[in-house]
Amino acid sequence: MAAIWLCSDERRIFMRTLSKVFYVLAFLLSGAMCAVVAYNYCDMTWGIKYAGYSAPAWTAFMTAIPFAIAIATCIGIARHLKRR
Repeated sequence: MAAIWLCSDERRIFMRTLSKVFYVLAFLLSGAMCAVVAYNYCDMTWGIKYAGYSAPAWTAFMTAIPFAIAIATCIGIARHLKRR
């Protein structure tokens, strides 16, 4: 709501700053995605070898899907805000 009362130059600066925040959020989410997928993959390979898991290890990569959706959403919002 605060962006409505800003003049056009201040609003443009605010939107670009907010765009940068979403780009940084996407970058942080990509790092978190790598860490989570790597941990789950290592856990699955250990579980298959020693604990008797029946699922294949590649199913650990399914945990990347929500991260990928969030990253794509953040980049889409950032691009939209940058154009405004």
